Formats: sequence, C-alpha cells, structure tokens
Amino acid sequence: MSIEVSPSSIPNTLLDRDAYLTDLLSRVTASVKDGWLQDLRNNAAKWVHHSVIPTTREEEWRFTDLSALKQVEFNLAGFAETSVESLVLPEVSQRLVFVNGIYAPTLSSVTDLPAGLVAGNLDVLPDEIVSKYLGQSEGTREVFTALNTAGLNDVAVVWVSKNVVVENPIHLLFISVSGETPTIAQPRCLVVAESNSQVTLIEEYLPSPQDEGVYFTNSVTEIWVNENAQVNHNRIVMEGDAAFHIGKTAVTQGRYSRYSCNAITVGGKLSRHNLEILQAGEQTETTLNGLTVISDRQLADTHSAIALNHPHGVSKQLHKCIIGDRAHGVFNGKIFVPKPAQLTDASQLNRNLLLSPKARVDTKPQLEITADNVKCAHGATVSQLEDDEIFYLQSRGINENDARKLLVNAFAAEIINLIPATSLREKLLKTVVTLTNK
Repeated sequence: MSIEVSPSSIPNTLLDRDAYLTDLLSRVTASVKDGWLQDLRNNAAKWVHHSVIPTTREEEWRFTDLSALKQVEFNLAGFAETSVESLVLPEVSQRLVFVNGIYAPTLSSVTDLPAGLVAGNLDVLPDEIVSKYLGQSEGTREVFTALNTAGLNDVAVVWVSKNVVVENPIHLLFISVSGETPTIAQPRCLVVAESNSQVTLIEEYLPSPQDEGVYFTNSVTEIWVNENAQVNHNRIVMEGDAAFHIGKTAVTQGRYSRYSCNAITVGGKLSRHNLEILQAGEQTETTLNGLTVISDRQLADTHSAIALNHPHGVSKQLHKCIIGDRAHGVFNGKIFVPKPAQLTDASQLNRNLLLSPKARVDTKPQLEITADNVKCAHGATVSQLEDDEIFYLQSRGINENDARKLLVNAFAAEIINLIPATSLREKLLKTVVTLTNK
C-alpha cells in the first residue's frame, strides 16, 4: 500500500509538529530525476511532515525511549572508502555491498549469476517493474519507514525469476562509515521471489573495521514471496557500541509460499527491529527465529506482527534474549487470526536469559483471534543460569567461568546454528562470548 497524502488535506496544526523530525527530514532529502521515484519520495515526505518521533507514551514504544537519539544532530552520510576483506564471507560468492546506503560495485561480487537471478541496485531492472513493488508493502506510513522512503536514493535489488532455484546464499552487506560528526544512512532493500522460486539471503549490518563513531542506520527491507516461492532470510545486526539502528522488514506472502527469518542482534547502543508479515493467500508457512544478545546499557527491541488473513496458515516463532549488566531487552510479538483464517496453526515463544540482577526484559507475546477453528499458543519465560547446572559441569572438571560460557553458548547456538554460513556462525558465537563476559 503506497502513501497517498496531500498537504492540502492535512490541517496546518498537524504539519511539522516535531522540529527534530522536520530537521532530520531536510538533511536526508535530496532531489532525484522526475518520475515515479520522486513521486514516491514526495508522498513519503508529506507523511513525515505531519508525524512525530515516537515516545514512551505510545503503546508500541512504551519500553523504548528515543530521547538519546533526539539529542544527536545527524548529517547525511555519503559514500566513503572502506575495506571489506575482514567482512566478507569466504563461502558465499555472490555479494552486494552498500556503504552508507550507497551501492559499491567494486566491492560487490555479482559476476556469473545463475540464469534468472538479477542482483544489483536500481539500475538492474526497468522502472515499470520496480515501481510495482518498491514502497508498496503494508506499513509504509510508520514514521521511520516513511523517513527512509523520503530519502530513498539507492536500493539493493534481488529478483528471482519464476521456477528458478538459487542454490547458494546471496550476501547483502550494509556497511556504516561514521564521519567526524554523527551521520545517518538509510539502506533500502527490495527482494522479489517470483512463483515457484527459491533463494537464501544473508542481510548483514556492520560498521567499517575499527569504526567507533556515532551513527544512525535507518533500514527498510521489502520482501515479496509469490505463489509457492521460498525465501530463507537471515538478518544480522552487529552495529558499533555507539550506534543507533532502527530497521523494518516487511514481508508479503502469496499462497503456498514459505518464508523463514533468522534475525540476530548483537550490537548497537539502541536497536529496534520491526518485523511485519502479511499473508496474502492461503496455506502459507512462516518461521521466525530470533536472538538478541546485549550487555552494558544497551537496549534492543524486537516488534513482530503476523497477519494471517487466509485459511490453513502455519506460523512458528521463537525469540531468545541474553541480557547482561544493565541492558534492557524488549520483545512484543503479535499474531492476528481474523475469522477468515480458519484452520490456522500458530505458535509463539519468547525465552529470556538474564545474566545479572540489573538486567531487564519486557516481554509481551500476543494472540488476537476471532476465527473459531484454529490451533494457537503463545508464551514467555524469564530465567537465570541455574546453580545446579553450573555445579554439574563443575563436577565434571569445568571451572565456573567456563561452565557459564558453555551454558550461554548452548542457549544461543539453537538460533545461531540456523545461519547458512560457517564463518558467520563462528563469528557470532565468539561475539556472544565477548558480550556476555563484559
């Protein structure tokens, strides 16, 4: 659903209500050639002009305070030279690299793509094809999504044609390079899997090596899984300690389609992931796995919403949090099952491991059901490392510190082992050890 807002239809009292947001919009907006893309950006900007930065008074942001973000004046980040040698995945040959949201063809690897796979930026597909999908997902009026669209300049595009099975993963690497002053980058990604196709994606957000500056990544990924298509989506956020990250993943599933997402967050001063699934046909399968690992005073928020609007849908969700020091984790998962969605099978579980007395988690799994012939369940657990488990390992000759590491790694490995790249799995496990021992 595209944004259709006319300034004349909005009272003047509702325009530019948030001075910080208006200023931020002016910094990210730049003109492009006339046409559908400029119209898309203009419509999004109109919506931003009468929006405000969310506060904790709003239910969806009740536990995520953005006041630290509003204290920083961000400037639009431009392309910057950087090295990717330490960031690439050696077992993944197909790679798209974007630096501060701008395509870097010299750092990418898109040669010898299989027939039926198109990967690159906006230049790789005709406008009449891209315009049918880009900015057309549900949820385009959410303030940070609209801000991303208003400043849209470059897009990572992955197009899988009908009946094409892409055997090897595609690595979408988004690198942030901070400047002398705080910067903002707005990466955008569009993935279309046509009917009967299959593809695996590794979407990764990282700072450039040894980059410890303050920056803000505001990302949007739109994924269209058409009839009987399959997308395995792996989203990894490993931002710098001083970074802000707000991301949206909007997925539209056609009938008989299968979508899985393994989302892992292990970095950033403040991070939020809005994961929204729209079922556009019957008999879809949706599998969501998530892991959040934070320490110090980090805050990580995961909000998911699954709208099951048709019969025979299957949805499975498991989200885990490992929280140390004074960090704060948030999970809010919603599953909507209206009356037409008969014979739905949906489950949702949030498991949380607190590593210190000061660690905090707010969890809210939700089911909203009006259909009367469904199988649905949801739940949440909050626990600490058990003394008897540590004692058992000590009795087998393992010291207390190593016993704790072993238990934490086992908790995280259930999700990390789903990532389809050995080198990335190893890096994530090492990062978990580092963060949980701060």
